[in-house]
Amino acid sequence: MKIAPRKAKKQEPALPKAEARAKAFEGKESSAEGIHSHKRKEKICMSPTFSRPKRLKLQRQPKYLQKSAPGRNELDHYAISKLPLTSKSAIKKIEDNNTLVFIVDIKANKHQIKQAEKKIHVIDVAKKNV
Repeated sequence: MKIAPRKAKKQEPALPKAEARAKAFEGKESSAEGIHSHKRKEKICMSPTFSRPKRLKLQRQPKYLQKSAPGRNELDHYAISKLPLTSKSAIKKIEDNNTLVFIVDIKANKHQIKQAEKKIHVIDVAKKNV
């Protein structure tokens, strides 16, 4: 059995050093322009305590309202002024000092009491003792 002789490869003539170096740099620049060329350097943590990274917090976008109807104001004029006081000392104040005494809601402030008495009883309030 005879083996065919191998064909000799054609070798290109050797490039001068300056040309070879230029060709090498050209290939390096083109490879550096890829998507992974700017890798982030890993950050060294110097603190002994761990703090969670702040992530993106999106605003809620609900599909329906949590409340079907808006809440009503429970302290309306009729809820503020409950009843006039008719005790012996209250009647004496009415006769002597021209002063009315009312039992009012504990959550109402002076301005709300004044507006409620003005609307319900049609009187001008000069002074409020709460």
